[in-house]
Amino acid sequence: MASSSLPQHVTAELTGHQGPARAVRFNHSGSYCLTCGSDKAVKLWNPHRGAIVKTYTGHGREVLDAAAARDNTKIASCGADKLVILFDVSTGNVIRKFRGHMERINCLKFNEECTLLISGSYDATVRVWDLKSRNFEPIQVLDDAKDSVTSLQVTDYEILTGSVDSYVRNYDIRMGKLYQDCVGSSVTSASFTNDRQCIVASTLDNRVRLFDKIGGSLLNEFSGHKNEDYKIDSFSTNTDAHIVSGSEDGRICFWDLVEAKLSHTLQQGSKSSIIYSLAYHPKEPCLLAASSDGSIKVWKGIERTADATE
Repeated sequence: MASSSLPQHVTAELTGHQGPARAVRFNHSGSYCLTCGSDKAVKLWNPHRGAIVKTYTGHGREVLDAAAARDNTKIASCGADKLVILFDVSTGNVIRKFRGHMERINCLKFNEECTLLISGSYDATVRVWDLKSRNFEPIQVLDDAKDSVTSLQVTDYEILTGSVDSYVRNYDIRMGKLYQDCVGSSVTSASFTNDRQCIVASTLDNRVRLFDKIGGSLLNEFSGHKNEDYKIDSFSTNTDAHIVSGSEDGRICFWDLVEAKLSHTLQQGSKSSIIYSLAYHPKEPCLLAASSDGSIKVWKGIERTADATE
């Protein structure tokens, strides 16, 4: 029986994108979310009400990722047009466009102070952009990857990346050190657990792996989903009790982090649809899922059926 602490039923569907939805991201508090997709648009929503707030345009090709600043005044997006675009949230105006990547940009994040944007690209580089400088060149280029950089997470002193070259890399900015581990298969998602002690990595061999951050040892391996061809998000839930991943057969899969047992599944779409992107609420059992069929659904647990904006 599924745990009551996990999302179990759909409370809203965010309808508005034309074509595949490539990414869905909560803002810092979990009150709002961003979505983007092949229609070249970024959309801001209140997912708890299923209501669209604003649409942002400026990209010339599909948008592959988006992020919100912690103070909710700016959002950023990146995509197949090799651009990073910074928007003003309230007006929808483009503040700046950053150019420098040679290929499509797969992922981006703000740093915690919202003074920097970090982007990862198919050109195998990570670029760091200073939002306060008038200089449009990146202030740093991390070029250790040998293939496409698919995933990013940024903390107050770390930049974690996953790459198709099968490596997970953790840049410790404070110490000026790089820690890297070969996973054995192309990495499409890499993230820290919420306690920051472990790394969750998705790979194109139908596996999600859990590693010790410090020593790099393999702690657990999770299987039962399908992930052979596409970039699919995975991470630990807000309590670190479960690992969750999308799948290439329309499912969302949950595993017990300690036992590695597939304990809960949600069927979002048909067996031919791909669950590209997931976002988990920072405090409660609420999951957002974006699919290749264009559907973006809000899944909630038993405790979270009422409106819960913050």
